[in-house]
Amino acid sequence: MTTELQLITYKAQTHPKHVFQNLSPLLDERLMYESWGQLKKNVATGIDNVNADDYAEKLSINIRGLVDNLKQGAYRASRIKRVYLEKPTGGQRPLGMLTLEDKLVQQSAAGILSGIYEADFLPNSYGYRPNRSAHGAVHSLRLNLQYKGYGYIVEADIKGFFDSVDHDWLYRMLQQRIDDKRFLSLIQQWLKAKVVDPTGQVSRPTQGTPQGGIISPILANIYLHYVLDLWFEKVVKPRCQGRAMLIRYCDDFVVAFQYREEAQAFYKVLPTRLGKFNLAISQEKTRLVRFSRFHPGKARCFRFLGFEYYWSRDRAGEARLRCRTSTKKQHEAMSGIYRWIKLNRHQRVGELLTSLKRKLVGFANYFGLPDNSRSLNRLYGHVVRSLYKWLNRRSQRHSYNWVGLKVLLAHYSIKPLRIWKRSHVIVDWY
Repeated sequence: MTTELQLITYKAQTHPKHVFQNLSPLLDERLMYESWGQLKKNVATGIDNVNADDYAEKLSINIRGLVDNLKQGAYRASRIKRVYLEKPTGGQRPLGMLTLEDKLVQQSAAGILSGIYEADFLPNSYGYRPNRSAHGAVHSLRLNLQYKGYGYIVEADIKGFFDSVDHDWLYRMLQQRIDDKRFLSLIQQWLKAKVVDPTGQVSRPTQGTPQGGIISPILANIYLHYVLDLWFEKVVKPRCQGRAMLIRYCDDFVVAFQYREEAQAFYKVLPTRLGKFNLAISQEKTRLVRFSRFHPGKARCFRFLGFEYYWSRDRAGEARLRCRTSTKKQHEAMSGIYRWIKLNRHQRVGELLTSLKRKLVGFANYFGLPDNSRSLNRLYGHVVRSLYKWLNRRSQRHSYNWVGLKVLLAHYSIKPLRIWKRSHVIVDWY
């Protein structure tokens, strides 16, 4: 972090109401070089088809020219190339591909915004923040529910959040801490940048943040900080007689209450609060759940960040909060790997199993939490059976029996998935 960003962070921490000016001069060559080191280089190109290798050939000249354009006010955000990714459950998800220079400036601006707003963000916000993660949110949620006596859960989902962010409201929120018109105009350029569809059709968004943009996560956090976090902390909690807790990971959040009446009141007023800022809840994914140690069983569960949470009893008869991979995520993983093995069975065995091992490690790295060993074992068994089926269909000859397949898996170190995540995460108590 540059000295200027460190000073901004310190100022934001020590002066909570300070309004920052002259931020645009911070977008200098030093910050651009730092941002260049943070960019992912092996990604698809934007509308100009310039990749990282091409840009790096004249890196110093390119960065100097980019900084000069920023200083002179000649920088203009490029058009965004839109692509569509297939969802595991069907349908398509739009993704915007930015040019390399837009990514570079957005990375620098995101660092400045993070330095300002990290001091403002509340501890219950975990998404896209330094030293915070989804595992931290899950761990804090589990321990608070286990030991703090919450009895009701509001499980909520915001419909199309990234496509619904209101630009006017977001601009007003940014003005609470930033008074630099040139810096704010950069953010407006990115929000209103033209989008080019695969068909060549050009459109200009009137709301939402660019999906795929580096600046989008921090802007989303700022928006929900004012819409949800501060409202819950300053308005909802003071009116509650019992305990109340909100844990949010970007646009995914759950709210826990001690008393039913307070949970019902929040559940009723939530759509009105979100509607004021052009947001809406998904009716089929938002519900109020009675969630208590006195009502154990998987029938009373809720979902958050890919996990299902439920109460059960341990061997001593004590009530324990458990979590497992949600049914939806488990099905997506199993069906996705099955299709992948089927479509890639023509590859050399070494290449196939090396890629498969990376997929399994990725699944275990996220879902390998305590109490979730059954989900991991179920996925591993499904993978082994799928391999046995499709490797033996590569030719007319039956290539592997079960003993041979186990030897092959051992050779490439594809072992049963194990729980490895333990309690090394800081817990925030609510």
